[in-house]
Amino acid sequence: MAQIRAGIGGWDFAPWRQSFYPPGLPLKQQLDYASRQLTSIEINGTFYRTAKPEHYASWAEKTPDDFVFSVKATRYATHRKVLAEAGESIARFMDSGLTELGDKLGPMLWQLAATKQFDPDDIAAFFKLLPARLGKRTVRHVLEPRHDSFLCDEYLQLARKHQVATVITDSPKFPHFDRITGDFVYLRLMDARGDIDTGYTRPALKQWLKQAQAWQAEAQSGQVYVYFINGAKERAPAAARQFLSLL
Repeated sequence: MAQIRAGIGGWDFAPWRQSFYPPGLPLKQQLDYASRQLTSIEINGTFYRTAKPEHYASWAEKTPDDFVFSVKATRYATHRKVLAEAGESIARFMDSGLTELGDKLGPMLWQLAATKQFDPDDIAAFFKLLPARLGKRTVRHVLEPRHDSFLCDEYLQLARKHQVATVITDSPKFPHFDRITGDFVYLRLMDARGDIDTGYTRPALKQWLKQAQAWQAEAQSGQVYVYFINGAKERAPAAARQFLSLL
């Protein structure tokens, strides 16, 4: 079903205990609460350390039936000089228990190092390592290049050929893509301001919503994921909730 989802990265961030979570809410109940305020969360702790099957099962159990997680893949696969050599790390990560999320498993995010430049042969080899299926489930992948050398038609054509989406961001530090390369759309918005209660002004959020709807019409699956990730991170939940209210 075509849908625009919005959320945040992770659910345990100390400032959110004052700005997002109800006073006195136990840490073990944060995911329960967050998943009922938002429609998706990007699990990003998996970038640093491998989660276990029981972790994924617990996260799935705590969230509503229509909730979806995206999962940030291990840095051991993405932060290496030669991505074509990441096969073992990719396989180990994909076999770490992701199937325990069931229908709540959304896109897999592969974030490259900011120093990684576009090498068409290496990127093509990496794309071929990304599994199209996990058990009986189709897996969707999204790449986050962080070097300006990826801003070229050759990369866009390569990503489209392999049906890999590309992260769209407003970060002042990283490349800005404005064309979609997969059958879904993935935004990581990183320019929130601390002096605005919702991180972004209402007109700015309306503009992002308008753009998300335009991309949704263009994407084959009609699926759009919008995550408020960085900048003034303490404002991320408020930005996501405001975005959802406009939606």
